[in-house]
Amino acid sequence: MKILVTGVAGFIGSYVAQALLERGDVVLGVDNLNDYYDPQLKRDRLKQFENHARFTFKKMDIGDKDVVSDLFRDFVPDAVVHLAAQAGVRYSLENPHAYIQSNIVGHLNILEGCRHAPNLKHLVYASSSSVYGGNDKQPFSTEDKVDSPVSLYAATKKSDELMSHCYSHLYQFPSTGLRFFTVYGPWGRPDMTPFVFTLAMKEGKAIKVFNHGQMKRDFTYIDDIVDGIISALDKPAKPDAKGVRHAVYNIGNNAPETLMDYIVEIEKAYGQEAKKEMMDMQPGDVHETFADIDETTQVLGYKPTTPISKGIPKFVQWFKDYYGVSN
Repeated sequence: MKILVTGVAGFIGSYVAQALLERGDVVLGVDNLNDYYDPQLKRDRLKQFENHARFTFKKMDIGDKDVVSDLFRDFVPDAVVHLAAQAGVRYSLENPHAYIQSNIVGHLNILEGCRHAPNLKHLVYASSSSVYGGNDKQPFSTEDKVDSPVSLYAATKKSDELMSHCYSHLYQFPSTGLRFFTVYGPWGRPDMTPFVFTLAMKEGKAIKVFNHGQMKRDFTYIDDIVDGIISALDKPAKPDAKGVRHAVYNIGNNAPETLMDYIVEIEKAYGQEAKKEMMDMQPGDVHETFADIDETTQVLGYKPTTPISKGIPKFVQWFKDYYGVSN
């Protein structure tokens, strides 16, 4: 298949592109290589695709509707994996306009492209566990009401789900939203906890432990996330009771870990104890995330296999290799 992957220089996008290429698909990857975090890391992720016969990269901004329209007209994808977005819960407090431009306007432009794509078999797009906000019921189910976001980032991701449902209803193409739960692993984002903590340890600085460590996260290893994305891509949403081919699934580990236990695994893998600065809860954060994946397993065959005791050492070893840190 000819597959468009947006956000291809991102953490998840680069892994998805690699998986698609390994199974024989033709991939057009797009990314604007913005400076939300070091663009060099993004360029380094892209190096694995250099000279690959079935991969093409195009630097572009999905917020530009004319450029996106031209892209769909020229490439004519069979499927789209839409992962480009302005990421980060906390950064949405500092630069809210970036989230509207990328996550709302950009998502609309991708939907418009899909609407007019003559061969489109499926759109798979990234949502987030952040949509569950401060819900108290655990684990989080896609059947839960998610009308009380606690961050603008979460609000944009819920909006993406509503927009996608609308387009699937109006224009009869299947779309699937995936609510990712705290993704980590080699090549991960520098604003995510394993990278932040490990870099602080490398530099001899204290790590900031928010809510005094009294939080739990459903940390999900990148390989499990990619398995979920590929499984969803290959199983286009079936019509619901009203005939709309739109679905939403949780992609998580189904095993929340405390923040302190997570830090202990990083310390063990790095080989030293971290200095810790205990902090209050930050605005936009939630106390716990916990993915109900029963439906994801039943429909997609999704079964995560990587606990943090296995995933964290892989991340730390990659970090040491990338930064030349001696074991």
